[in-house]
Amino acid sequence: MEPRTRVDLNSDLGESFGAWRMGDDAAMLRLVTSANVACGFHAGDPSTMLATCRLAAENAVAVGAHVSYRDLAGFGRRSMDVPAAELRDEVLYQLAALAGIARVAGTAVRYVKPHGALYNRIVHDEAQAVAVVAAVAAFDPALPLLGLPGSAVERAAAEHGIRFVREAFVDRGYRADGTLVPRTEPGAVLSDATAIAARAVRMVRDGVVESVDGAPVAVAADSLCVHGDTPGAVRMAEAVRRGLDEAGIAVRAFV
Repeated sequence: MEPRTRVDLNSDLGESFGAWRMGDDAAMLRLVTSANVACGFHAGDPSTMLATCRLAAENAVAVGAHVSYRDLAGFGRRSMDVPAAELRDEVLYQLAALAGIARVAGTAVRYVKPHGALYNRIVHDEAQAVAVVAAVAAFDPALPLLGLPGSAVERAAAEHGIRFVREAFVDRGYRADGTLVPRTEPGAVLSDATAIAARAVRMVRDGVVESVDGAPVAVAADSLCVHGDTPGAVRMAEAVRRGLDEAGIAVRAFV
């Protein structure tokens, strides 16, 4: 595999809700190149969505729709058996909501990234993967879809002519099969900024990440994710940007 010389850096942002504050969006938007903005189903509210889109526009950061199950209480991290047609319509709803907000903020939705339990479900669940892809295709087939390589949703995107952008997570543990370690298990969330930065460089330059079992796992990342709600997220994003810069890897949005 040819070594990569550029990569996108994305983060899940706009996840505050009412009086509840999540993460430091302003700081993260000075570091990332793509912002996955919550659309109100797992987090976010109209004012937060608008403020986040405005900050993204000011920082020339690409806005993506961070669509999820309708699960505010569980932060979108509980798997749900939503019928495919209903899931398609709910994804459409979220896309339309954020697109309108983004337009008022002087920007636009440039891509789509599923969140949490939905993201993990469509790695294996063909029906739900097709539902998500169908919503994107109906709304705007030019929108890229960001997700885990080798997944059901990647296959569904290919079948529907949707561009699929492969993502890797610098702050999450990997299993030997290339899937993420569930958050309920040890090693799921990483916190050492120095180690995370070195991991990010290896992901891009060598196309490899070490699993929780110590096995090398092949990755082909077009975009790296630093979660905005992880404690120390800003410090980690700063370390990743610095590490990539020092390795001669350009950080640019994929859209």
